[in-house]
Amino acid sequence: MRFPRFLAGGLAAAALLGAVVVGGMGIDAARTAGAATPPLPARWPTTVQLGVSDSPGGAAALKAATGAGFRYQYLAGGVNTGSGWATWNTGGEFVRYYIEDSVANGIVPVFTYYQIRQSAPGNNQGEVDGVLGNLQNAGTMASYYSDLRLFFQKAAAFPSQLVVLHVEPDLWGFGQQRASGDNAATVPAVVGSSGLPELAGLPNNLAGVAQAVVRLRDRYAPNVAIGYGLSTWGTGVDPAASNPSNETIDALARRSAAFYASLGAGFDVTFAEFADRDAGFYQHVYGDGSRWWDAADFARNVRYLSVFSSQTARPIVMWQIPLGNTKMRAQNNTWGHYQDNRVEWLLDDPGRANLRAYADAGVDAFLFGGGASGTTCACDAMGDGVTNPAAINGNTAVSLNADDDGGYFKARAKAYYSAGAMPVGGGGSVPTPTPTVSTPTPTRTATATPTPTGTATSTPPPTVTVPAAWSSSATAGTTSVRRGGTVAISAAVRAPAAGTVLVDIEVYDSSGRKVYQRYYDGQSFTAGQSRTFQASWRVPLSARTGNYTVKVGVFTAGWGSVLHWNNAAATFSVR
Repeated sequence: MRFPRFLAGGLAAAALLGAVVVGGMGIDAARTAGAATPPLPARWPTTVQLGVSDSPGGAAALKAATGAGFRYQYLAGGVNTGSGWATWNTGGEFVRYYIEDSVANGIVPVFTYYQIRQSAPGNNQGEVDGVLGNLQNAGTMASYYSDLRLFFQKAAAFPSQLVVLHVEPDLWGFGQQRASGDNAATVPAVVGSSGLPELAGLPNNLAGVAQAVVRLRDRYAPNVAIGYGLSTWGTGVDPAASNPSNETIDALARRSAAFYASLGAGFDVTFAEFADRDAGFYQHVYGDGSRWWDAADFARNVRYLSVFSSQTARPIVMWQIPLGNTKMRAQNNTWGHYQDNRVEWLLDDPGRANLRAYADAGVDAFLFGGGASGTTCACDAMGDGVTNPAAINGNTAVSLNADDDGGYFKARAKAYYSAGAMPVGGGGSVPTPTPTVSTPTPTRTATATPTPTGTATSTPPPTVTVPAAWSSSATAGTTSVRRGGTVAISAAVRAPAAGTVLVDIEVYDSSGRKVYQRYYDGQSFTAGQSRTFQASWRVPLSARTGNYTVKVGVFTAGWGSVLHWNNAAATFSVR
């Protein structure tokens, strides 16, 4: 990727106009590389929809502020840790409450099922080894399928409603990297031998895992559309980072499609992503300025997706799109206020050529949200209200509301729907451009959680409202550890007021890559109380040497809003 710096006005004119030609093929030509629009799942909207990561109880405010047709929520915590999503409400009712809130407000609920990484025992290992190791653990996988079955049973209570389950982002990419010949059947996993009678006879490999997901869906909740997580880097070559030729793009996309086909499972849609953090976050937190995309990067991405979609005959959802922008003064590349250009590229293009290119490539929905704490939110996650710091990089627009992005996303989303949502496939006439919204868009004020229906007696976890003055510190049990050794981490957290929160402990290596995480959800504090949380990381023999950083975060329960983040709570070295 190339776009390491900003030009006047925030973006280069060529990038704004999409005038870059890649290998003799501009973005308009790239979008025609694929075949006809792939078929849509049952009940799927026939217009291109926008969506946002949204916490329980937020559907009404989200609909009013943006008109969004989708909202998504992680289901995480691990299947055998005692803190997984099934424990957030008694009997796993969290899913029902979220669906009810979504349906009542005309929004399709999307769940990102991210459980294998955070399950034991792999949650105490490096990410790839931990994930693939868990797949081979009989006890873990028996719990995993039972947990997945519970989700489908809850979603089945809404038989006439579309519910979307995005299954395990990154898992399939890790699997492809370990597979022989891009064949998922060469990656071992416990499936048919897990003991669940519904899965008897399925092969004990990664293909069998995918087939198990489909079998459980078919048996318990046919109304659920299943999303496959496409990791473009699963081939071992990241087309977003290496700027390959058109021929190489096509070959990589065909390899990704071949791996998907090797699963032998009928997923309904594909979830793909640009990046999980704002480009400014990578630049200023990790020192990596290469994550900015220009028109050539977008063109390559469109071509890749078009080939993959035509090969698999599956529509695509772009997911977890960074929410930063280069227009609003609130975006000053500080914690929670990092810049990016994806929202502008997709939603601030008056002729919709950029959006149409993706739609022609098979993309039917764009879901926005950050993949890590500290990334930009279209909400006031920082609790700092309306901000208008000094302009940088040409971002001269004043904030429309208290959202950390200055209100830009909500304004552009509202304008998109006001002008008329684009038909799936990118066809139809170009709508008359809608002027940039100049008045504040309503800021989310609804904090109530869904009201239980039927005979359920449990209630969803309340939204925590506490002052943004949490504090933390941490110590590592040693200043230096050999590979293969263990680091004992102790994190102390102090609450400014009573509340129930999630405490997160993470370890990052010298390149800024997260290598370990442990968190404690549903932790109750009284005002002024300090509590200590323990974590133990066994350093893999393959770990890189150098300095490591312990980071501590505090979130509202269930990975809601960030209340506090300590980016350098402790350090140690690995030798």
